[in-house]
Amino acid sequence: MSNLATILSQSARSNPSAVAVKMDDVELSYAAMDGLSRQVAGLLSAHGAHPGDRVALISPNLPQMPAIYYGILRFGAIVVPLNPLLKSREVEYHLTNSGAAFAFAWEGVLSEVIPGAESAGTEVIAINAALMAELSAADAPEDIAEAAPEDTAVILYTSGTTGRPKGAELTHENLLSNATLSRDLFSTSADDVIFGGLPFFHVFGQTCALNSAIMSGAMVTLLPRFDPVKAMEILQRDKVTILEGVPTMYMGLLHAPHREQYDVSCVRLAACGGAPLPLEVLREFESSFDATLLEGYGLSETSPVVCFNQLDGIRKPGSIGTAVRGAQLRVLDENGNDVDPGSVGELVVSGGYVMKGYWKNPEATAAAIVDGWFHTGDLARMDEDKVFFIVDRKKDMILRGGYNVYPREVEEVLYEHPAVAEAAVVGRADELQGEEIVAVVSLKDGAAGAVDLEQLAQEIQEFVKERIAAYKYPRRVVIVDALPKGPTGKILKREINV
Repeated sequence: MSNLATILSQSARSNPSAVAVKMDDVELSYAAMDGLSRQVAGLLSAHGAHPGDRVALISPNLPQMPAIYYGILRFGAIVVPLNPLLKSREVEYHLTNSGAAFAFAWEGVLSEVIPGAESAGTEVIAINAALMAELSAADAPEDIAEAAPEDTAVILYTSGTTGRPKGAELTHENLLSNATLSRDLFSTSADDVIFGGLPFFHVFGQTCALNSAIMSGAMVTLLPRFDPVKAMEILQRDKVTILEGVPTMYMGLLHAPHREQYDVSCVRLAACGGAPLPLEVLREFESSFDATLLEGYGLSETSPVVCFNQLDGIRKPGSIGTAVRGAQLRVLDENGNDVDPGSVGELVVSGGYVMKGYWKNPEATAAAIVDGWFHTGDLARMDEDKVFFIVDRKKDMILRGGYNVYPREVEEVLYEHPAVAEAAVVGRADELQGEEIVAVVSLKDGAAGAVDLEQLAQEIQEFVKERIAAYKYPRRVVIVDALPKGPTGKILKREINV
């Protein structure tokens, strides 16, 4: 079983009538999704596509999206999943860089996709009612294209925090093995219902929610755009058993209006990744939802999961857990030597989940993968139990007056303040200290009240000052309506202008 698309055909054979994906009243059985994926493969053939072609997929989490994803793979092409929020010039860059011959695009984003695709020379296939009619008339070949384990299945573009986005080439084996790992980590079975609020164009949602669910014969209930109230309704209505999200999703659920009115006792397990989870949020979620919340770690370049707090292992709140099966992790100093337990260094990863490389970018690949070890750019420490803790992004570290300040440590304290809903700590140039520490926060509903915001900012500053060393506390606290976020809800520090 080398082609990732075989996980769908196998589950369709095992239980054809089981629901694979659901969005409100729309349900697709495994047999129906498998049939649609065969028709997508037939459609690509009719359009003159060739195995190995790159085919973009630009859509939110809609029921037909997984069928198109597996259909592209089934045909033998490479999927290039793209964020549906991209603007035309960004679409043009991604399609040109990947050399995409075709782009399946949801009808709601065609106004941005079509101009970008025209410039890139990419044929657009709109995901609309006409496509469904065309698919129903298309050939539906039974066979699945042969794929070697090392063949590229998906090109996932990184968020581009440094320079332009790079395409991480993930192989069929990368994605199959990590989906298997995710299934085993969460003990997923055909009886599970998985929350599909993480976008499938992102590696976390694609591997841990979609692929692991389809491999298990489970049901995924979709939420195309995260809304905490709608999410609570879905958890109750569909009796979700496995909840997967990023920290801001969990914060949103905890602050959802009338949260206590929803029956979410069905949730047995929650998983968090994508960004560090504040301890306060972890404690409050487990207390309020009476479910275990496991934090883990991974990147687009690692398929993604390489480290996790595991149900049958050591579990330490605030950590990313231990290395998972099939992954090796080390913490290195600037000279490439292993640091002592408890010391901070760069986290590096090796093993079968690490990408093939960056698409058509050998220089970036050589800089990122050194002697078989992928350099994550994240600062971490490992304790005596081989449990890992992310300290911060290497580039986010603030050097203030000769001292290293890790923003996450300051953010943890900010989250303890009763008025703070979300927080981000950034460094800004300062003549005296080199860099100065600035905290940007949004407030919980009703927290401001009649209080003067300037006074509240000062109170928050004093709150932090009392709890950490003098060189670490923020010299400025800025209160904003909302913090900028990426497609998965991750706070984007690069877009904070203060």
